[in-house]
Amino acid sequence: MQHLIRKNILGLSPYIPGKPMEEVKREFGLKQVIKLASNENPLGPSPKAVVAVKRALKQINRYPDGSCFYLKNALAKKLRLKKENLIFGNGSDELIDIIIKTFTEEEEEIITADITFLEYSIISKVNNRKIITVPLKYFRYDLEAMKSKINKKTKLIFIANPNNPTGTYVNKYEVLDFLKDIPRHVLVVFDEAYDLFVDVEDFPNSVEWINKYNVIVLKTFSKAAGLAGLRIGYAITRPEFIRYLEKVRQPFNVNSLAQVAAQGAISDGKFLMKTRQLVLAGKQYLYAALERLGMVYVPTVANFILINTPLDSTAIFREMLRCGVIVRDMKEYGMKDFIRVTIGTQRENERFINVLRKVMRK
Repeated sequence: MQHLIRKNILGLSPYIPGKPMEEVKREFGLKQVIKLASNENPLGPSPKAVVAVKRALKQINRYPDGSCFYLKNALAKKLRLKKENLIFGNGSDELIDIIIKTFTEEEEEIITADITFLEYSIISKVNNRKIITVPLKYFRYDLEAMKSKINKKTKLIFIANPNNPTGTYVNKYEVLDFLKDIPRHVLVVFDEAYDLFVDVEDFPNSVEWINKYNVIVLKTFSKAAGLAGLRIGYAITRPEFIRYLEKVRQPFNVNSLAQVAAQGAISDGKFLMKTRQLVLAGKQYLYAALERLGMVYVPTVANFILINTPLDSTAIFREMLRCGVIVRDMKEYGMKDFIRVTIGTQRENERFINVLRKVMRK
């Protein structure tokens, strides 16, 4: 059977998402489980998004608006951009795929970090593109080292900022110095899925560089807006790039409920602020609690924390599952002594700490 499969697919390791709550309940016979593994919004979806979805339910027999006309106009107005600067996708994952298909030939190369969002590597390999990974430096993207890897075959560079799974970031001064030296045949993609949780003043405003440099910025409604289940993200770049991306995008790639939900979320500033405040307060609580436990963590500007464990991460992960707390095992990322935990509600954060304390005492 293997002779029927493309060679670049045979050895490919698929993306493994965080365990679903219902699966953990079944496996361990639990009634209550909290999920802190997938960086979802602990408050649920934007209330205005829910209202918009309920109104649109009776129209789901119709194909969605393939151009995302109303959503595109609403978001362009919110961001003070032209609608020609925007393209929407079935989550950022699809946009990564569209970007790779649009801009790279099979013999060209893609650069990213060795410990970052796994889909950059997976999607590159699915498309039979060579990906060059550069080690992180103190858990941060090493832009100088990445720059040194650029050659005539380089076409794309993916930078997750803030980075998943470390929660670290590269600042605006580092990014600007980096962009100044990038050849014109290279396009840089900034994946800013967690930007609404950033609480530092030197985080770059990457959108301001789209007209000066070959830059694409990815954003999502999955995190702060709480729409992970509807899968909708968007890219911001120059109109000439958007035109070619639109040629590759599948028709009706963003479903109608996702479109109206995103429109609702755009106008729900109160909910976004509440989410941000919850995450920032929860982060400080977890920092203090982890320090009391003697645990080492990586300071974060996202809605999750990477934690160094004195025991094998898979053992910690399994023991926490038995107690009804789902975190992320970092072994898949090549980090066998780390777990990643999403910042939840105060109740969830307290339960996580209590279970972690219990597991560490075993």
